[in-house]
This record gives sequence, structure tokens and C-alpha cells, in this order.
Amino acid sequence: MQPTFQVKGRQTIRSDCLKKYEDMKKELQTELQNLDTHVCLTSDIWTSSQTIGYMVVTAHYLKKKIIWFKELECPHSGYAISDELVLCMTDWGIRDKLFTLTLDNASNNTSACELLINNHKNELLFEGEHLHVRCSVHILNILVQDVMKLIHSAIEKIRELLKHIDSSVSRLQAFNSIATGMGLKPKAGIYLDIPTRWNSTFKMLREALKYKAALNSYAHRSHEVSPSEEEWAKAEAVCEFLKAFEELTLLVSAHRTPTAHRFLPLVLCIRHALKDQAWQSTDLLKKMALGMHSKFEKYWDPSEDNPYNESNPQRKKKEIAFNIALVIATFLDPRRKLSYLKFFYKKVWNDANKVDILVKHALEWIRKYFSAYEERCESCVVMTPVANEVSSKSESPCLGKRKLEEEFAEYMTQEQFDQSHKSEIDTYLEENIEKGSDDWDILAWWKCKSEKYPVLSTMARDFLAIPLSTVSSESAFSCGGRILGDHRNSLSPQMLEALICAKDWLFISKDLDVEVPMLHAVWCNLVLEEESAGWGRGRSTEPRTAARKATAQRATTQQATALGKPNPGAVHARDGGIDGGADPCMVQDTIVDGVVELAKDGAEDGRNHPTN
Repeated sequence: MQPTFQVKGRQTIRSDCLKKYEDMKKELQTELQNLDTHVCLTSDIWTSSQTIGYMVVTAHYLKKKIIWFKELECPHSGYAISDELVLCMTDWGIRDKLFTLTLDNASNNTSACELLINNHKNELLFEGEHLHVRCSVHILNILVQDVMKLIHSAIEKIRELLKHIDSSVSRLQAFNSIATGMGLKPKAGIYLDIPTRWNSTFKMLREALKYKAALNSYAHRSHEVSPSEEEWAKAEAVCEFLKAFEELTLLVSAHRTPTAHRFLPLVLCIRHALKDQAWQSTDLLKKMALGMHSKFEKYWDPSEDNPYNESNPQRKKKEIAFNIALVIATFLDPRRKLSYLKFFYKKVWNDANKVDILVKHALEWIRKYFSAYEERCESCVVMTPVANEVSSKSESPCLGKRKLEEEFAEYMTQEQFDQSHKSEIDTYLEENIEKGSDDWDILAWWKCKSEKYPVLSTMARDFLAIPLSTVSSESAFSCGGRILGDHRNSLSPQMLEALICAKDWLFISKDLDVEVPMLHAVWCNLVLEEESAGWGRGRSTEPRTAARKATAQRATTQQATALGKPNPGAVHARDGGIDGGADPCMVQDTIVDGVVELAKDGAEDGRNHPTN
């Protein structure tokens, strides 16, 4: 630390935070406006503990950037959401770059998309026909919640028993004593679910099943209600059944890697899992499969999506349709291509005529998009003005011959350019299918092939950037809850957006794995120096100082771990997160919390501090 360094006042830090946000926003605006590709958006709405609604918008273009976090007044109707999205795109200058919009499956979101398409179709590709992408994680949640209703009684009993254990230290100690006596590992804390999130309930049940004997014993000794053996058996059957759905949820929730090309495999996997379970001998599994399949048919059953229904060619368009953009994304996976589309449709229908019709329909849209992108690519190509160079050599006796040769060379270059573009799709299909596992880098492949497939690679940048879920937008709300909590709720909307967006922009790089712990340690030391110097006169700082000393110790531990240095005084966290190395996500949250504390109420402290 530099001993002569003077810590800035809160108002100064607040101004610096806002200036940093504005500077970074201008850079990001320029980057987005200069993109030669489209931008996909995700959006979600969150209500704070002060019952104020906020809307977040995240931009996806092979990067992920939170670009909007604004208060949204009630009612949260389709009109309000649509207007806010237009304001966001106008502010960022990307109204003509919107490709897809991923939203939760709610009626107001559907209405918002319809309004965008009707009012701005001239600015959208193919008039926004494939604009709306429904959040796959949200649909999975709808499917599984019906299953949870079948074991509602067991879930309630387990949840209430766990709440009872977690309500006091003495009860947790009593439970751990029983668990240790049975050879089980003692629990540092009890995991309780969020009832509206099925994967959260699944984790709670899975943990409870591991401690089934200990929970039954504790309930018996404490005279609490515990699940019956039949209810435990049902909970175990449901957990076993839902393992695959948890894996699928994690797969489509990824927001650092492309997910759009995984959509068709996801749908096929769920469809076959439900069909297999429908033939099980257990009545519970049959009910589970049939209940989920009825919802699956509503949202994802491709057999309801035949564009050429021979029995009723004029049938009304299905309310919730398969988005062809996700089919094209699968086509752009070099490990699947058109072969997987044929395989997919054969698995669904096993009817050669229908398969041919649907593959033909997909190819028609692939060629439509290819033509649109080809036109864009050609408009960006500037041919070398050979004629001007030739005319400068007017003294050459072979001027006419040389000029004709140069013009012929230019003609051949243009012809080869046209031929290469016209045959890109055919050449791509003629190449062998690539081999690769789930972690195969599809973006690296397209980057290497960009010269061979200039149009298809440009398409891949857009289609592979389509997010299957709104998880990336929802993650902003977990940060929002920490910044705007019950005890810190007076931040202005401007400051709140600046902190949330700047945090997302600053800590997006993996290169910060070392720098973040170092910055965290520096910040903690600054705070300790601030308090030891007598800041905040008239306030009791002892509790905060003790807590921040502990935080500083943890930061020092993380810094040493990140730099590979031994640290004999390492702090062991309850969740085990510190010993495993620096966790930049956890550290950055602490930094933001600290900046918020310094930034708010700046005027009051600024008057008391001489450096302000």
C-alpha cells in the first residue's frame, strides 16, 4: 500500500462510478453499432423487496452484456414491455440489428413480441417471423412442476422437517449428532428449496434422501411429522426420474457457450424419456410421464408443427410453434448438419413422405436466410480498382493487351467469388460430419472455416448466439438483490443500473481470476484504514470493523491462493469455496457491495471528509 495515498470520499467515489459506467457504455455502444452481425436479446422482470419492478435486457452476440436495468412501472403488460424494449434498442442504436428475443413463457411476453413484430417489422429480418424464442428452462420448469404435484404431501413434510431443524443451532446440533452416530457426514447448514423452482426442490429432496434414516430418527425423537415409507419411496422415484432433466436444464442454462444448436437434441431426448417412462410398470411413473407429455405436446411436440398438414392445409397456425431459427442452428452444427434433421424427423414420425416435406421446408428457410446474408456480405465487398492502375501506364505499347488481361483476371475473380458463394451450402453438406464431444468448440471450427464459408460462418455467428434461456438476464437479479437489499434501499435508479451493468462489463473476462482477489484485498484494507482513521464520526464501527477484518483475511487467503503462494492462516469457509481457490464471482460481489456502501449517501459523508 502507498502510505501517502488519500482515500476518496463517498461522493467522489459515486461520481467516479458513474463516470466509469458512462465511459464503458459509450465504448460498448460503439462496439454494438459497428457489429456486422445481428444481436439477440433476453429480458426478464424482477420485483425487489420494496415491491418495485425492474426490467433487465441482456445482449448476446457471441458475448453477453447486460445493457439495461430500469424500473418498470405496473402493470407489466405487453405494451409496457414492448415500449421498454424499444427504448432500450433506440438508446443503444441497435433497432435494426435485433435478431431474436428470448423471453419466459408468459402471456404478456407473447403480447410484447407480437407488438414488436407488428410495429417494427420493417426493421426485423423476415419481418420478425422467427423473433420470439421461448425460454427452454421456463418450459422445463412447467413440465416438471406437474410431476412435483404428484408427491406434494411428501415434499411438504420433508420441507417442514428441514425448516424445523434449521430454525435453531441446538436443533441442527441434535440432528448432526444423530447423523454422525449413523456414520453420516454432519451438515454445516440445511438446504431449503425455492418452491417455484423445480431444480431447487429436486436438490432438497436429493439431499434429504441421503439423510433419510437420520431425518426419521430426529422426527421420532422430536415428535415431528416425517414422511411415510411410501412417501419416501415416491420421492426417491421422482428424483431418479428427474436426474436427466436436471442435466438438460444445466445444459441449456449455459450463457458462456452456444446453446441454440442443442435444441433439437434436447427436444428429442425429453420426448423419448417420456415415452419410455409411459411404459413403466409403476403407476407413479406412468402418471408422471403422461402428465408431462400433455404439456410437452403443447410447447414442443414437433408432430404438431407440420407446415404442410395434408389433412388441413388451411389450418390455423399453432399458438406456440417450433422456431425454425433453432432448426437452422442445428444445421449449422458441423457434427449434425442436414443428417440430424432427417434423423430427428424420422424419430418423430417414421413416415418418409412427412420427413421429406419437413426437411424440404427446413432447407427452404436455410436458403432464404443464406440469400439474405449473402446479399449483406456482397455489399461489404469492395473489388480492387484494377483499371485505374492500368491507365497510369499509358506509355506502354501493349496497353490494350494488358488492359484486357487485367479485366479478364478481374472477371475470373468475380466469377470465382460468385461460384464459391452459390455452392457454399452444397460444399458444406458434401464435407464429412465432424466428430466431437459435448465440449467441442463449435465457434473455433467456424472461425477456422470463415474463409471457406464466408456467408455460412456469418450466419453461424448469429444463429449460434441465440440463447435458449433467460438465465443470463435472471442472474442480474441476484446481483440486484444484494445491491438493493432490505437495509440498503435508497439507491437511485441511475446508480443501481450503473453498478449492475458496470459489474457485468468489468468482470466478464477470465483474465481477472487473479486480479479480482488482489483488488478485493486492496479494497478491504482501504475500508479498515478508513475506519481506523475515524471516518463516520458518531457511529459505532466496532462490529463492522470486526466483520471487515474477517473479510480482509479471506481476501488475503484468496489472493495467496490465486497467486499460488502458501498461506498458513487460510480461512476455511463453510461452503468450501475458499480452499479451492479464488472465486472471482463471489469476490466481485463483495467489491460491488463495498462500492455501493461508499457511493450511497455521498453528500452527507462528503461534507464531513476534507478530501471531498
